[in-house]
Amino acid sequence: MRQIPYLAALAIVAISSSADAHFALTTPQADQVQDSLGLPEKSAPCGQADPGTTPVATNMVTTFHEGDTITITIDEKIFHPGHYRVALADDPSLLPIEPTVTADAMSPCGSAAIQDTTTLGVLADNMLPHTAAFTAPQTFQVTLPAGKTCTNCTLQVIEFMSNHALNNPGGCFYHHCAKVSIIPLSQPLPDAGTTNPGQNDGGGTTPSSTVSGACGGCGVGEGAAGAGLALLGLALVLWPRRRTRR
Repeated sequence: MRQIPYLAALAIVAISSSADAHFALTTPQADQVQDSLGLPEKSAPCGQADPGTTPVATNMVTTFHEGDTITITIDEKIFHPGHYRVALADDPSLLPIEPTVTADAMSPCGSAAIQDTTTLGVLADNMLPHTAAFTAPQTFQVTLPAGKTCTNCTLQVIEFMSNHALNNPGGCFYHHCAKVSIIPLSQPLPDAGTTNPGQNDGGGTTPSSTVSGACGGCGVGEGAAGAGLALLGLALVLWPRRRTRR
């Protein structure tokens, strides 16, 4: 008699546990498949080591010109007050460390130090500061370094959340990355995919990026929410049968 309520309880726990995710990276395209809540994203530097998660690569690479001003688009799935930082490195292991966090009376995630471009790799910080939920995906722009070129380097977007308990892993931060290649202005962008809207290079021409690669299975991933719904469905099917056997 108690087995089915137990399964239903497991389903509720699985569904609620999936709600830990907070934002998805929309532009540039992320290097990992994200589920409907943005997972994986807890572990630094790119969410690649989230517990219970097997990363699935999108194989997407976005190409820009050096010095381009590019558009970042995020979709915040679950609100927490905070802001975003963008960084660039040739390899994920070379990304700058997360800003120092100072606790306050409300939580261990009281405030975070704001980094500027004197911190190696940081392109912008304190982007989209907010204390209320967004009503739609948000965009902002950052400028790539002049003279900086690279192949398959890592563009990282992290979210700092204030008034928040510590995530394990991730602390006060959530993380997404995109693979990008940056080429000299003298080279044309490769004609190898869909052109991203909203990009602008230093000379004012638009657009100035292309996306190449293949994304097998891109879309809403099957995470804890899917497992929870499956358990809940099983509970609903089996519960009447248990009652008729009494």
